[in-house]
Amino acid sequence: MPKLSNTEGSNDICAINTRNRSITHHFRLNMNFIIFDLECTCWQNRPSGTEMETIEIGAVKLDDFGEVIDSFDTFIRPTIHPVLSDFCRHLTSISQIDVNRAETFPRVIDDFMDFIDLEDDDYMLCSWGGFDKRQLAAECQRHDIGTAWLDYHINLKDQYMKMKRLRMPIGLKKAVEREGFEFTGIHHRGISDAENLAKIFVKHLDVWQF
Repeated sequence: MPKLSNTEGSNDICAINTRNRSITHHFRLNMNFIIFDLECTCWQNRPSGTEMETIEIGAVKLDDFGEVIDSFDTFIRPTIHPVLSDFCRHLTSISQIDVNRAETFPRVIDDFMDFIDLEDDDYMLCSWGGFDKRQLAAECQRHDIGTAWLDYHINLKDQYMKMKRLRMPIGLKKAVEREGFEFTGIHHRGISDAENLAKIFVKHLDVWQF
């Protein structure tokens, strides 16, 4: 199964974490945080009723100190609309070859759940907005896969808006730059978006509400 690594983003997260070691964290002891992002099939003018399919899951696993434990990055082969649109390929930089060589959703989501370690660890899924959770739930239901594991989720985009007293939610790249970080990697790639979101998450590790 195609997997990619990106150490630059993880190194940036570790550097941020060195400034947060005095955080009181007893309320989240032994909690792992799964900072994740999806990329999906998309169209410039999406046809009405067209179902989107996940084509990449990127994630960073952090411990309760904000230390990087592991990362996950895997492409997924869509089956309803197997050919990516030109718009999708240009937006995400994901090629047709990338998804053609990948496993389908049921196999990849099984690997992702193993990565989270649903059975042995307390965890919290964290994403920038509610779309990622809804998309995973829709695809799990489509493939008769249980969705209870998605209940442990927080929407960092909404919390960030309230934390910063913004009038409306803002995009991830803008938030990363607003926090004084450089957006590293490729925007609209699952692993890059997850690693950049982790920078914000670690910086405000003692503020998020679970």
